Amino acid sequence: MAVSWRSWLANEGVKHLCLLIWLSLNVLLFWKTFLLYNRGPEYHYLHQMLGLGLCLSRASASVLNLNCSLILLPMCRTLLAYLRGSQKVPSRRTRRLLDKSRTFHITCGVTICIFSGVHVAAHLVNALNFSVNYREDFVDLNAARYRDEDPRKLLFTTVPGLTGVCMVLVLFLMITASTYAIRGLLKYQTNLDTHPPGCINLNGTHYQDVHLAEYLPEHVHESVPGGFSEPDELTQRTFVKICMEEPRFQANFPQTWLWISGPLCLYCAERLYRCIRSNKPVTIISVISHPSDVMEIRMVKENFKARPGQYIILHCPSVSALENHPFTLTMCPTETKATFGVHLKIVGDWTERFRDLLLPPSSQDSEILPFIQSRQYPKLYIDGPFGSPFEESLNYEVSLCVAGGIGVTPFASILNTLLDDWKPYKLRRLYFIWVCRDIQSFRWFADLLCVLHNKFWQENRPDYVNIQLYLSQTDGLQKIIGEKYPALNSRLFIGRPRWKLLFDEIAKCNRGKTVGVFCCGPNSISKTLHKLSNQNNSYGTRFEYNKESFS
Repeated sequence: MAVSWRSWLANEGVKHLCLLIWLSLNVLLFWKTFLLYNRGPEYHYLHQMLGLGLCLSRASASVLNLNCSLILLPMCRTLLAYLRGSQKVPSRRTRRLLDKSRTFHITCGVTICIFSGVHVAAHLVNALNFSVNYREDFVDLNAARYRDEDPRKLLFTTVPGLTGVCMVLVLFLMITASTYAIRGLLKYQTNLDTHPPGCINLNGTHYQDVHLAEYLPEHVHESVPGGFSEPDELTQRTFVKICMEEPRFQANFPQTWLWISGPLCLYCAERLYRCIRSNKPVTIISVISHPSDVMEIRMVKENFKARPGQYIILHCPSVSALENHPFTLTMCPTETKATFGVHLKIVGDWTERFRDLLLPPSSQDSEILPFIQSRQYPKLYIDGPFGSPFEESLNYEVSLCVAGGIGVTPFASILNTLLDDWKPYKLRRLYFIWVCRDIQSFRWFADLLCVLHNKFWQENRPDYVNIQLYLSQTDGLQKIIGEKYPALNSRLFIGRPRWKLLFDEIAKCNRGKTVGVFCCGPNSISKTLHKLSNQNNSYGTRFEYNKESFS
């Protein structure tokens, strides 16, 4: 089916517009700096000595300065979470743009890597040209001390060269040219008024032995006094520029700090705020072992507030002093209760060691029924909360939430919020699709789904939540979730969802409306939903796609 331009602009338009603006800034800055060093009169002699390497090294440095100033901004998570609040940024389209912060961070990082390579290669050529094109008449301009000096000495015996090489080795071409690198070796001319580029200073010692016939015709040679101290105006205007002062050169003023100091100070201030905010450990209320290697932790912390869909970062020094991991909140604190919680899938060394500290060795019973343990727990610190795209699910009139396996966690906090009170929110219809391989996985939130389903039936709003559960793999024995979950058993389907038919059905039931599409699961499902969200339909329904992305 053809792509709907209306849906494409809603999903991709602003993103591509910002990308175009960013790309234009990079191209403009590169080209402007390239022309400055290629044609600027103050760099005339330096360009004669270094050639194209000078232009490329400085132009790439300008691009690096820009991207190094931008790369830290998407990592200011607290700032992004603050801006994501509906009161701070009224436009939903602008708030959705914040969800691309991680992608923009990666884009800036890749750009820094590429132009660091260009910058380093150009400076290697510059080091060679300093040696090969050594000029005795411009001693101050030369980085080399004599002709054909080994270029490696410039790289390993000068402060700019040595620091540049060290940063290449340490940061692998990531931040080489974001600092001054070999910038201190490049100088520009300061006395352009008294010594225009290319003019001849006849008072200079280098020109005392030069035959005037090389520069002036014979009749002009005869008319100029022997000392050549005061050449007439006709000679200067017609044949060659002659000046009375030697060129003076000065090193470039450092500029990188001007670009990165603001974002760096902002990032450091944000990190300090996060460090102070997270220095007090949480109080673990309970730890619950769920089927299929999933563990739930319920906690409380003084003055902790969060919105449904947000995530936190867990840090347990007893597991690792340096390692921490993000987890989406499955339960948010409210005005009546301060408890919040997360669900963890036990995969990898960190979660396995964390589970061993919180729970005793697993038993057969704990694999079937939730197991609640009350004991002395290790210290646990949290950082956050931080924003995510799923906060927007309550701001659509119609939302489609698709979860794959443990990807259900961001939707659990939303379902819990609706269970408390759904009336303050704009949401009036929720399609909840959950795909799992193991039928036991549905038990993680089976009680929540049943209670929510019964709540809306009692309030005569049976169409508020449309629950569809899909078991993608079965051995023929897994047919029901449990005897006490009849409402869910009737909504359990074997196989995978037929996404195209699902989108057509939602579009038909919500003609002319905007449907928010939210996905947290495998990339294969995400790509399919993204593609279908951009396709055209005959009902005038627009789908806006959102995807989980920890920044």
